Amino acid sequence: MDVVQLKTLIHVAELGSLSKASDRLHIAQPALSRQIRLLEKELGAYLFDRHGRGMEITDAGREVLAHATRIMEEMESIRSSVVGGKSSFRGTVVIGTTPTVAEIVTVPLVRKIKEEHPNLAIRFSSAFSGYLLDWVQRGELELAISYDPQPLHTLRIVPVMMENLLLVGPASAKLRLDAPVSFESLAEQQLVLPSARHSLRVILDNCAREVGIKLKTSVEADSFGAMIDLVRNGFGLTALPLASIYTQIESGVLSAAPLVDPIPMRKLVQVFPADRRVSPAAKFVGDAFIEIAADLVGREIWAGHML
Repeated sequence: MDVVQLKTLIHVAELGSLSKASDRLHIAQPALSRQIRLLEKELGAYLFDRHGRGMEITDAGREVLAHATRIMEEMESIRSSVVGGKSSFRGTVVIGTTPTVAEIVTVPLVRKIKEEHPNLAIRFSSAFSGYLLDWVQRGELELAISYDPQPLHTLRIVPVMMENLLLVGPASAKLRLDAPVSFESLAEQQLVLPSARHSLRVILDNCAREVGIKLKTSVEADSFGAMIDLVRNGFGLTALPLASIYTQIESGVLSAAPLVDPIPMRKLVQVFPADRRVSPAAKFVGDAFIEIAADLVGREIWAGHML
């Protein structure tokens, strides 16, 4: 029994298929099959049932899987304590976020990183979710903060929170955080929204269909900054997460109100590569992001709830 066999077991059990595990690990399928057979021979038990749909783990396999997972976690812990201990994080972590998330977390995340690991640099990229996922798969990002992507075997997706979208307007709109607005009433408003390829627009259009209305868009803008400028100058209302415009609400530049019946929401997730080792420094950055998000949600600066 060796680490390669245990690693193979974990990936085949997760994916339910030798071919999928082969794609993820970039190891020939016969070689993976041989590792499983050697492990079964040593343990004297079948770990998988083979059938046309793939490989289904047996009860004995589940027991071995639990031990294998713990062993791999302990090995990663040992590696982290030696080469990535808290006082020794160096180099650069490359993280990608959507534009609205960048508005929310860039400053507090960099502040937390510099407080705990002053020698660790961070490089931000901001783009739509589709680009972020592609960059993670190509190895250009170590992690991304994205909105609920379609599952891919090359990606490990970690749910973070459900984010509420609020109606946002200029100060003259006199929207109030304690005065919810029905989604149906948006039929009467001119809106500044991103184009149809943007996840925010998809969510709003789905909510509109649910209540039987059609949204009227005065201007389409795929730039967060452009949307805010247009709203502030009276070209229409928009919908955004509260945290992304919280300081402008507090300063009286913008006003906002919760949308209800239905509440437009979207799932925020962390995305890591599933076929490559994630550095301890990148894991630290991911954990730091979750801590910041939980703090902002708890203080009602980021409307929504943690998952």
